Amino acid sequence: MSARPVRWVMTGSGEPLVPTEFDIATPAVDEVVVEIAGCGVCHTDLGYYYDGVRTKHALPLALGHEISGRVIEAGADALWYIDKAVIVPAVIPCGKCDACRRGKATICPNQKMPGNDIHGGFATHITVPAQGLCVVDERRLAAVGIELADLSVIADAVTTPYQAVVQAGVKKGDLVVVNGVGGVGGYAAQIAAALGGIVIALDVNEDKLAAISGPGIALALNARQMTPRDIKATIQEYAKRHGLPQTEWIIFECSGTRAGQETAFSLINHGATMAVVGFTMDKVEIRLSNLMAFHARAIGNWGCPPDLYPDALELVMDGRIKVGQFVEKHPLKEINQVFEAAHAGALKRRAVLVPEL
Repeated sequence: MSARPVRWVMTGSGEPLVPTEFDIATPAVDEVVVEIAGCGVCHTDLGYYYDGVRTKHALPLALGHEISGRVIEAGADALWYIDKAVIVPAVIPCGKCDACRRGKATICPNQKMPGNDIHGGFATHITVPAQGLCVVDERRLAAVGIELADLSVIADAVTTPYQAVVQAGVKKGDLVVVNGVGGVGGYAAQIAAALGGIVIALDVNEDKLAAISGPGIALALNARQMTPRDIKATIQEYAKRHGLPQTEWIIFECSGTRAGQETAFSLINHGATMAVVGFTMDKVEIRLSNLMAFHARAIGNWGCPPDLYPDALELVMDGRIKVGQFVEKHPLKEINQVFEAAHAGALKRRAVLVPEL
């Protein structure tokens, strides 16, 4: 591997990702250069690579938006970050526009997403705006036995469902259904439980259900073995038997599949909230009038405002969200094999690609 910085770029849909050397430009006054510790492989990356989802930056482009690492260089307005361990937000707002000033950073029209708007984290180094960087206390990190590379998944797999759970208003005693508990959904289940929700996990994969089962998960159901009607009836019966709410369920759709979205929508009841967290290009058939009839609501969820990152990180640091046991690290040079395995559903944990610096 060359001593020069390297990024693995996508040149076309499904074409092998190619290692490309590059020079690190001097960062602008409000930018930093991060030496990457790890970058997680997300379902969104696979969508760009396999499914024809268009990136905003023209190809060739390095994908990857779940990034942790160390700041090695900074512009004049960001010198404080030098030598700090950081998590780079998956969606970086400008912090200055009207939307940002009104607390709506996720719809900032000037936002930058690594691996979409700019070169991403499947590389040895990345230059990003300093806006919103989440600093990691490395002494605490060492004390809890977590590696900086593992924290890369906080940038999306943890913070995206964290925003979804906060936005949906999960509180103690709420009945929460998480549909699709691999990756993002697994963390959604953990976060909802950490905030007091009674969590019911749905998935079509027994291994993923087994991995998430344990303290905090009240019930795990294999959706492949049941019709949506049976799933709802089973949850209703469980709720009745255990004195849990029969209405106002909070449903997180994290599978990012057509079948998953249709199943999640079918679970809506009076006063329910359905949060769409997973992404798919597929179209679904649902009866929107159910939202009216049940006085329910459906809400979207794009990324996470950087100001929520420290709270999500704290849940990891104090052990209420488990990270290490749900990730597996691979050398960055194996990116093509890892993408193939992730696309085939052969990975049991979220892959984190680690550069050889």
